[in-house]
This record gives sequence, C-alpha cells and structure tokens, in this order.
Amino acid sequence: MSEPVTEPRDKSGEETERGLSQRIGVHSGAASAVEDAPRFERGEREAIFRLEDVQVSYGPKPAVREVSFDIAENEITALIGPSGCGKSTLIRCLNRMNDLIPSARVEGRVLYHGQDLYGREVDAVEVRKRIGMVFQKPNPFPKSIYDNIAFGPRVLGMKGNMDEIVERALKQGALWDEVKDRLKTNAFGMSGGQQQRLCIARCLAVSPDVILMDEPCSALDPISTGKIEDLMMELKQEISIVIVTHNMQQAARVSDKTAYFTVELDDEEHRSGRVVEFDDTEKIFTNPSDSRTEAYVTGKVG
Repeated sequence: MSEPVTEPRDKSGEETERGLSQRIGVHSGAASAVEDAPRFERGEREAIFRLEDVQVSYGPKPAVREVSFDIAENEITALIGPSGCGKSTLIRCLNRMNDLIPSARVEGRVLYHGQDLYGREVDAVEVRKRIGMVFQKPNPFPKSIYDNIAFGPRVLGMKGNMDEIVERALKQGALWDEVKDRLKTNAFGMSGGQQQRLCIARCLAVSPDVILMDEPCSALDPISTGKIEDLMMELKQEISIVIVTHNMQQAARVSDKTAYFTVELDDEEHRSGRVVEFDDTEKIFTNPSDSRTEAYVTGKVG
C-alpha cells in the first residue's frame, strides 16, 4: 500500500534523462523500477492508468474503496454514479490533488505508465503538469486571455515562442477563432462556455498526457456543452480523458469506457463508494452485467 498522501516526499537526487522517469519526476535510484514495470493493455490500447485496490479515506472511514480497473490511452473514460459515491474523490487521486487535503489518505496503487504515482521518488508537481484537471466551475485567472494560457508555460520555463504556444493551445481548445482579436482582454469577460474551454486550453498549453474533467459541463447551457463534447472527441486522438459526469446521455455520447459507482452503507451507517461495473460504454448502457447498473442507467434509481 502507498504512504499517506500527506507525508512529505523525498525529492533528493537528480532526475533521469529518459522515458517515464523524466516525465513524472522520478529521481535516480528508481529508474530500474520504471524500466521493469509491466505494460498493461486492454485490447489494442495500452493502459495509461492501472488502479489496484485503491481506497481513499478522509479520516478513519473510507470514502471510496476496492477500486481496480485500467484506463486506456487515447480513450475517454467516464465515471458515473449517484452523488457521494466517490467519483470526484477517485479522479483527484489520478493527479494527486488529494495531497492538498490534510485528512486524505490513499491506499492501494495508482500506476501511471507502470509507475506508482504515490511512490516516494515521484514529484507531485510534475505529476500535475503531465495530468491536468478541469473543474466543475470554470476558474480562469483574473488575467487576460493571453496571460491565462501563458501562465503554465512561463512557470514551467517552457522554451519556444510564447505567441505560438498560446495560439496552439487556443486552437486545440476550439477557442482561437472566437478570441484571437481580444487576447489582451480580461478572461472574466468571456461567457461561461468560453471560460471552460479557456481552462481546457490552459491545461493543453503545457502538453499534458491526460486531462481529468470533473463535471465540466454541469453549469453550462446545451450549446456550450455540445462544444465541450465535440472538443473532447477531437482531443482524445492525442491525449487521454477521464470525465466525471451525472449526465447519462453525455457519458453515452462521448466515452469509450464507463465505470459505474454506487454507495454502500456499513454496519455503522457510514457511506462509502465502490465500483459496481466497468466495461465498454455501449455495453454498460445497453446490456450491463449487474442489475444495479441497469437500474441506474435506466433511471429506476439515482
């Protein structure tokens, strides 16, 4: 099991110069573990994440437990289920956002390209660079549109022409044509849908491998939601996406794989989330293996 996420990590030593070690900040002494890590595949696609009996607790009781499944590269994986079943808690594990919660504790293993994200040799800041996150409510910085996109590359010291980096990110975020003539205006003057696409473009500016989306369309109108969904379908050709959504139609439209979570009560009436079923999205919505999944996706419960 991994160490509690609240413990400081050992960041001594020099980074290796090749492969995954360089990408997520693994330091010398750990390279052999990375090189020897098994490569997990689902069909023709390699697994970018492998979750092995993951449990997340806030204090003494688990919020979500016994989570084990693979997330494939260049696919959209949807996490669905009722409120309080641990979807957002789990997705925050994938880029160590739960490190920022003092009471949070992660057990089990979260493997990224075969490397344990919670290993002592892994730099959490580098993890969050490679695995970006978009939240339910758009959160642009109180800066210009240009400076919002340029913020990450500047902080990370990325080389290259900043104008080109900003333009590329805005084009990837399907926003360039709408804002190219007002890049110096405050981002707060954009519509809600534009702000959310700006936040996605801000993630893309640092060239992540994965984007995590926690209910990114819940506060948006149908037109803006459609643009975000179209954008996700385009982006998965280059990166992997994990999305938490309460919108069953959205999960059915955009995702390749779906995990259905439910809430269970223990003898003390404590609520915790568990995965009931994980499979191809088409199967989850048309021929699920578990009656609880069928009841949820058909609207009988939830």
